[in-house]
Amino acid sequence: MDRVNSGIRPTGFLHLGNYFGALRNFIKMQEENECFFFIADYHSLTTHPTPLDLQSNVRNILIEYIAAGLDPEKATIYVQSDVPQVCELSLLLSMNVYVGELQRVASFKEKVRRQPDNVNAGLLTYPVLMAADILLHRADKVPVGKDQEQHLEMTRDFAQRFNRIYKHEYFKLPVAYNFGSELVKIPGLDGSTKMSKSDNENSCIYLADAPDVIRKKVMKAVSDSGPTEPGQPKTQAVENLFQLMKAVSSPDTLQYFEEQYQNCAIRYGDMKKQLAADMTAFVQPVYERILELREKDDYIRKVAREGAERARESAAKTIKEVREIIGIKPF
Repeated sequence: MDRVNSGIRPTGFLHLGNYFGALRNFIKMQEENECFFFIADYHSLTTHPTPLDLQSNVRNILIEYIAAGLDPEKATIYVQSDVPQVCELSLLLSMNVYVGELQRVASFKEKVRRQPDNVNAGLLTYPVLMAADILLHRADKVPVGKDQEQHLEMTRDFAQRFNRIYKHEYFKLPVAYNFGSELVKIPGLDGSTKMSKSDNENSCIYLADAPDVIRKKVMKAVSDSGPTEPGQPKTQAVENLFQLMKAVSSPDTLQYFEEQYQNCAIRYGDMKKQLAADMTAFVQPVYERILELREKDDYIRKVAREGAERARESAAKTIKEVREIIGIKPF
């Protein structure tokens, strides 16, 4: 049985992009693999969240993981900071990582461009901590999106370098988990090609959004003045609306609005009303489960506690063996 490892940063609520891009596949993975799913609160510290926000966000993500279908009886679900061994492994790996290769990471260069006043060491060493998250449980597979492929390749490089330096084939070289098909990419309501709260919070439909909130967001979605001739290519914003409808609506509904567009008879107001209704129906079971779990603090704490215990057991074994390989032994 393969070991699978994946995490999500606690920066708010999970949205439809998270769900289609990761959570639905996580649910499949837990049926066939030994899975470790974690909430990456250490990673989120690069953005300097307040203590109250951090604690609240961790709780939200844990609730939404479970509401979306992750089963604590089938998979290990834990909070990153509850497993201190990840910090030690990150430190040990960093001794064989070079500053130049970290500075060339695409996501680091993008963060430097976008937030020049907050270029902290945590951003630079982000790939090392991410590698530690993966290698800590000696994962075989890691579900990653297109934007994380470079980080996974670096994890493989770090693992291979460790094995070579210490002449011990200890770490596996994890591969991307592709689920046997092309990953789904959910676009934003603001006309962007990816639903992301990092760029524009209003572009997202959150799993915890109430029906009236979903409707307001969808009705404000960017569109255009409509086609003026048959066969006219769709603008990015309009293509987004069709992609969202493809994700949550019936094929007949999608076909109807495609025909309306091609016939230059489409009314975007009608399309958005239908899309909002279909999104609400799609999210409803998860939303209701979220409301239920918010009232079960004891259960949520139990899931986190038991998940941390299982994760620490796995992590402790790895750290013990890594220390021995390196030569760190008690006198």
